[in-house]
Amino acid sequence: MKDERKTTTGRRDFLRKVGIGTVGAGATLAAPLIAPAQADSETDDEKRKARYKETDHVKTYYRVNRYPG
Repeated sequence: MKDERKTTTGRRDFLRKVGIGTVGAGATLAAPLIAPAQADSETDDEKRKARYKETDHVKTYYRVNRYPG
């Protein structure tokens, strides 16, 4: 008879190899995400301006949901 040996990977070896592959893939994916911080382009006046506007759809939302107005 032929002496055939099957190469099997044990559970622990498999988990080690998967873990190493995951760490390597994570490092290459995270590299582009690390970038220097950029300052915001708004001036102090623009930061303090009013942004909320009570438009018709906002008034309808308040009316339908019975907010006091």
